[in-house]
Amino acid sequence: MDDLKGRVAVVTGASRGIGRAVCERLAREGVSIYLAADGTAEELEQVAQACRDAGAAQVAWGLHDLSDARAPGAMIGQAHRAMGRIDILVNNAGIRVRKLFCDCTPEEYERVMAINLRAPFFASQAVVPIMLAQGGGRIVHMASTLGIVASRYAALYNVAKGGLLQLTRTMALEFASQGIRVNAVCPGPIATDGFVAGRNPGELEQRARDVPIGRFGTPDEVAGVVAFLCSADAAYVAGHALVMDGGYVIH
Repeated sequence: MDDLKGRVAVVTGASRGIGRAVCERLAREGVSIYLAADGTAEELEQVAQACRDAGAAQVAWGLHDLSDARAPGAMIGQAHRAMGRIDILVNNAGIRVRKLFCDCTPEEYERVMAINLRAPFFASQAVVPIMLAQGGGRIVHMASTLGIVASRYAALYNVAKGGLLQLTRTMALEFASQGIRVNAVCPGPIATDGFVAGRNPGELEQRARDVPIGRFGTPDEVAGVVAFLCSADAAYVAGHALVMDGGYVIH
């Protein structure tokens, strides 16, 4: 993907899991990276060094709590000042509350919607003028198969990811003709620490058997799909929700 060399990407939720994998994959393609997360400075510096080792010409990072309504815009401003331009935005940060519908609290609703939906909305709103001034860009929202199908114990997550898919379509419709390609990735079960946490071995084995391919996906596989959507190979892809779930939702 030689067309990605020299580009600059902002990746949220960059300190671990899928976010870290996306950063390292883009770095291997020659992309400079601004890492955004609410973790620790030590975590982000570790990922930053991994990106430098992978080939990123420039790496910077910032600690951002995207549950704060002002944080997404401030993050884009800080990234732009640090990097000089922004060609790619990957809205990856997200949280999940495992509860039945009637057990969800207003506080949990506000936090899940803030991080999973409001933050991508306003981060994108802040980056669009920058991309338009540069002649275009790529925005990738990290959605989920649970934005397409429902799951128990995931009412808030289902609603937020469904909204993120509609945000993808809305933005693509408005900006495709202006050189900004907006798409979403919909991972199914991916073997991250967050996915495994709280599940016993028997449940994990059953979930893996439910996947037609017979296993969970990996963060690196998600990162490869993100890199594709950011590349020239996806120049004619707009408003698409790319499902990568080992066939999980086809049955």
